[in-house]
Formats: sequence, structure tokens, C-alpha cells
Amino acid sequence: MIREFSLALALAVTGQTAFAGCAGQEDTCETPMGAYHIELPDADNAPMVVFLHGYGGSGSGTMRNRGMVEPLLERGYAVMAPEGLERPDRGGTKSWNFYPGFGERDEAAFLTEAVQDAARRFGIDTDRVLLGGFSAGAFMVNYLACESPDTFSAYVPVSGGFWRPHPETCNGPIRMFHTHGWTDNVVPLEGRLLGGGRFQQGDIYAGLEIWRDANGCVDHKPTGFSATGDFMRRRWTTCAEGSALEFALFPGGHTVPAGWADMIIDWYEGLPGS
Repeated sequence: MIREFSLALALAVTGQTAFAGCAGQEDTCETPMGAYHIELPDADNAPMVVFLHGYGGSGSGTMRNRGMVEPLLERGYAVMAPEGLERPDRGGTKSWNFYPGFGERDEAAFLTEAVQDAARRFGIDTDRVLLGGFSAGAFMVNYLACESPDTFSAYVPVSGGFWRPHPETCNGPIRMFHTHGWTDNVVPLEGRLLGGGRFQQGDIYAGLEIWRDANGCVDHKPTGFSATGDFMRRRWTTCAEGSALEFALFPGGHTVPAGWADMIIDWYEGLPGS
């Protein structure tokens, strides 16, 4: 409590620049459980998108994706890119602890710690933080959302769902927008075998059924269809109050597609209470 009070007092006296030393594309902020990178918009009390890199990627690599980062900054959102765990069984390759045996770090605790750290340093609005991720990062998003849906304001995974066996149930309600490439052959919509059959990526459509159940949707059929550029979108709205579920396909492969950032922010800002 004393440390938090001291930090708050320092912010009030000297402004955010006193703690901005680790805010920048090439900078790293350290926490007891890990590290993250962050860039800030020209606004106080900003909302934030936390984006988890894919298998073999890095938080610094995420920040180099300027086609994703800069539109978010322009919309007034801070962008955080945490660093995944180094997998000793994979020569230090970084990923996330979403599956048994993939690490020992409590990722929900780490990400919560990182957000709270950013709030103390930079005045981030912790009530408006979205968790996104790509590929293995998107797997992590789904599993964290399944276990602890209240950790973040909304979830926006790209090209990743669950692994088999799929969870029997997930906690809810939840606000989620899943985006996937029609020709993705790294994380196909139907899933695939990995490690000589030891692991199986799950079926994206089966995952959507789990989320409909978690949101208490009254029907499997979407209640609305739309298109945003190349994105073909479908949504479910006859569900629990406070929930939101949308799915978008784009005519591409395993990537974070152009236009994703603006589409996600438009969706999020259109939700009640956002």
C-alpha cells in the first residue's frame, strides 16, 4: 500500500513522464513475473489493447507490426505487448502456458500484474482493457477467457481457439470477437494434429459453440451478418445481458490482417458500457 501511494503521489506531482522511461517501441518494462512493451497515445487515462504474440514470436516483434499498432494508437488506445515464456524444451522459444506442460507461470496473474503496472506508471484505464493475441497467443486468450472471463473487458483473438479435447464448459458471460483466415493452414478452422499426433488443435466452430453456451445464447443460428471490407462477419445477440459474440472470416491465411485494428475498436466501442 505504501509503495502504491508513493507512486500515485509522484504521478500527481510530476506527471506521467516521470515513469515513461520504458514506454516506446524499443523499450521494455519489467515486472516481478515477466516483461512487456508498451506505446501510449496522446491521451490521459487511455484504454488499452494487450496483444499476445504467437509461438516463436516476441513482444518486441509485436510492436514492430506497425500496421496493427499505429491504428490502435491513432484511435486513442495504448498498446501492450507482453513477452511470453521461454520454453526450455524448445531451446528458449517463447510461447504461453495455455496447455499442461507448456510452463509453470500463472499467465492470468502475470497479465493482471502487467496491466496494473501500466496503470501505475502511465495511468491506463483498467476498466477498458482488451486482450488479444495471434496464433498461440490467441490460444492463450481463449483459455484465459474460459477460466476467468472478468479479467479483461473484452477478448479479441486472431487465428487461434482451443485444443482438443475442447473444454466441456467455459465461464461466462463474455465479450469476444474472433477473427480467422479462410485459408489458414497453420491453425486451420477444423484444427490439425501436432507433435506426431500427441497434440490436436481444436475446431474453431466447436469453440464458438462453447462460447454460445457460456453466453446463454438461445439459438445456434447467428442473429446478424455484415461485411467490413473483406471481413465476412456474423454475430449472436439473443444471449445473456452484457455478453457479445462475433466471428469474422477474411480471405487470407495465418496472419493479423490489414484493417483488423479499426474493425475491433469499432466493435468494442459499439458495445453497451464500453
